[in-house]
Amino acid sequence: MTTATEPGYAELPRLISLMTGDDKHLAAAESTVDVLWVLYDRVLDITTENFREPGRDRFLLSKGHGPMAYYAVLTAKGFIDEAELATWSDPVSRLGHHPDRRRLPGVEISSGSLGHGLPIAFGTALGLRARGLTRPKVVTLVGDAELDEGSNHEAIVVAARAGLENLTTVVIDNQSSTRGWPDGIARRFAVEGWETRTVSGRDHDALYDAFTTAHPGRPLAVVAVVEPKG
Repeated sequence: MTTATEPGYAELPRLISLMTGDDKHLAAAESTVDVLWVLYDRVLDITTENFREPGRDRFLLSKGHGPMAYYAVLTAKGFIDEAELATWSDPVSRLGHHPDRRRLPGVEISSGSLGHGLPIAFGTALGLRARGLTRPKVVTLVGDAELDEGSNHEAIVVAARAGLENLTTVVIDNQSSTRGWPDGIARRFAVEGWETRTVSGRDHDALYDAFTTAHPGRPLAVVAVVEPKG
């Protein structure tokens, strides 16, 4: 939860506004900001003190293009100094148009190429279980159009068969997919054995409940519906 000394949710628009030079991806940041905030402020055990510890939770941003909201939340939680946000899009900046795990503490994967996050999250959850670490959560955030990538569907099929209860996939549904799925996104996961929940991607309490209500023996898919602007 936010402390008295941390910037809160109300500060995120200002932090995002400090990053200029990639206007085409502002919508990607705007669609994810509420989900990211709920995860980092109320759900995940990821802090500046524990981010190298084996028992920490993991967050994997598969929707890695236009990560301004991600950087803003990491700034609010102490991983990035606010003054660094103004360097966004500079060639020598640590804050690239895609996040780089080698340069930024707290970033689990270098992402931006669509279709990578869910398969990596599946492997991460499986690896943790092999090490006897079943408590840490592994959460990945993907876009609805990103689900067109076939690598996601292989992971969807296998994860449920493996009973990876510690794996959660958040799908930002802003109706950007070209093809869509019969009976909706949640159905694509449900038919393979996932627990599914569809909520407003703006409702913090509904998101929190969706992320934290138990789903024994099954991975969880949360579809966060965000109405497109304009």
